[in-house]
Formats: sequence, C-alpha cells, structure tokens
Amino acid sequence: MTEPRAPGRWTDEQVEQLVGSLLRYGVLTAALVALIGGVFYLARFGSAPVRYHEFKGQPPMLTSVGGVVGGVLALDPKAIIQLGLLLLIATPIARVAFTLVAFIRQRDRTYILITAVVLAVLLYSLSGIER
Repeated sequence: MTEPRAPGRWTDEQVEQLVGSLLRYGVLTAALVALIGGVFYLARFGSAPVRYHEFKGQPPMLTSVGGVVGGVLALDPKAIIQLGLLLLIATPIARVAFTLVAFIRQRDRTYILITAVVLAVLLYSLSGIER
C-alpha cells in the first residue's frame, strides 16, 4: 500500500518525467536553432571561397550573451548558431535549477542543499568572474 502524499509535493516519478522532458526539449530546441542558423549561414556564405591559411577567431559580438542576442535580432547567421550553442549549455543548468525546485517542493533538505551548491558552482563558473 502506498503512503498518501502531501498536496503540492511531486513524486519521484513526476520529477523524472519532467526532467526527461526538459532535457529532451532543451536539446531539440538547441539543435533546431543551430540548424536554422546553419541553413542561413550556408545560404549567405556557402559559395564564398575558403581561406585555410588565415585564422579568424570569433567576433567580439559573439563572446557575450548580449552580443549574441543583438546578433540574433539582426538575423546574423553566426549569432543564431551561437544562440543554439548557448541553449545547449543552458539545458543542463535548467535541469539543475528545476530539480532544486522539485526538492524544495518535496521538502528534501539534504538534496536541496546539495543541488543549491551544484547550481551555485555552475553559475559561478559561467559568470566569468576570476579569482
């Protein structure tokens, strides 16, 4: 016989289903955005000659989230591809944030603490703050 659950709490199975959906749709969205950017890139620059003897790094615009968003709004194909990569990076971070919410709803103090520390380390590592 199963124990009745308190209202507002999620079961482990519900959390697993939601996390699976979050990861699945996050990766699919990231892939679709990158694919759209790739198609736009090939349509615009696909016939340009390749210069392997030169190395050009990323333009400064694509090295920050604000620059990527600005480039996407300007329909820059490289920025759209970069947005797809940012979404791919954000997907597991969103998973950790979501599981933190789930553990809070389940009132599981041990996992709340562990997940909060993991999320803090992830966000700190992405912040670009140097020691």
